Amino acid sequence: MKKNLQETYNPLYFLSALGSGGLAISFFMYLQFMIPHKGSPMATYNHVQNFMEQSSTFTNIFIIASYIGFAIFTLVHFRLLSWNISEYLQFNKTLAFQKLKDSPQTISLMSIPLTLAMTVNVLMIAASLFIPNLWDYIEYLFPVSLTAFTVIGIYALKIFLKYMTKVIIEGDKDFVNTNNLSNMLSIFTFSMIAVGFAAPAAMSHLLTVNTIGMILSIFFLGLSGVLAFVKFTLGFKNIVEKGISMEGSPSLWIVIPFLTLVGITIIRLLMSVDHHFEGSVSNPTLLIIAAFILGMQIFNGMIGYFVMKKNNYFKHYLEGDKKSAASFSLICPGVAFFVFGMFFIHFGLVRNNVVEMFSPYYYAIIIPFLLIQVKTITTFFKLNYRLIFKKEEVKESVMA
Repeated sequence: MKKNLQETYNPLYFLSALGSGGLAISFFMYLQFMIPHKGSPMATYNHVQNFMEQSSTFTNIFIIASYIGFAIFTLVHFRLLSWNISEYLQFNKTLAFQKLKDSPQTISLMSIPLTLAMTVNVLMIAASLFIPNLWDYIEYLFPVSLTAFTVIGIYALKIFLKYMTKVIIEGDKDFVNTNNLSNMLSIFTFSMIAVGFAAPAAMSHLLTVNTIGMILSIFFLGLSGVLAFVKFTLGFKNIVEKGISMEGSPSLWIVIPFLTLVGITIIRLLMSVDHHFEGSVSNPTLLIIAAFILGMQIFNGMIGYFVMKKNNYFKHYLEGDKKSAASFSLICPGVAFFVFGMFFIHFGLVRNNVVEMFSPYYYAIIIPFLLIQVKTITTFFKLNYRLIFKKEEVKESVMA
């Protein structure tokens, strides 16, 4: 791996760790939805063990493969996270970092709390899958989760408020420029924090933990929603007037992970209301929510794909000689579409008896999402090879 990048480092490299964490969670989705987990809202080590004892060899191989996939990308996540932290600590001592802090590009630092929020999610899932009887003590972990997301939320707000204060006082012509991917990160980050707070809100049996998680989740969800409305409205107007640059094209797909996080947050909040506040959530309501969000993701995905195909983004930034840390943002939409696809299938179709679990139709619907997952994985490793490993440096040293 490249080391000591110093002034050439970019905080958007944190998106590499974010993508690997998301891919780890994508493998967990198989276990979460396919393994019965009565008594807890998450599939745990005990559920998996009990299920494997009475399952066929083929099913057990699939479960083991899911475990391996989760473990591999969890390890990759922490490897890339440690690399980014190490490079960032060197970068923040450079003149380039001081210039970044004093410019509108300081918003790119939002990639750090965004990635850390993903880390908390990965840790919670890893603990659930690898520690026996964890759920007997889960109520002790929810306050830890709330504390972690609170610290991350404060860190994100600190970065964002400094940026917005500068924008309001001095102005920033790039605020409405969708060509700038960094400006989308604040929306993504706050929605990631919102979904993190919504987990204990939906799962905890303690009313206090439930309420705190719900209120903080709603706060960050509302903040991301308002920013999204402003940014997408002004940004779309700017695109129509000026078009979009090749390098900024991936920003079109940021809508997909944003919608996934919003959708999961809403579902968790509805479960929270149903759990503690005598509300009721009907299965048809979940189908409507899931179908609407998935439909918007498909539409946005098609627009982004045809734009990037037309302006040769894939040709230059995935196959050609152009490089940008922002290219790691291509991983997030693929992960998000797969994850919410699993929510759509199970909360929308299976719960409403539209599709029977493990029927031929069930597997047929999963296949397109599986193909997206595979494509995302290959793209992830391709980007890591191009941007983080020393391919060109080795060639240059040999030629010299």
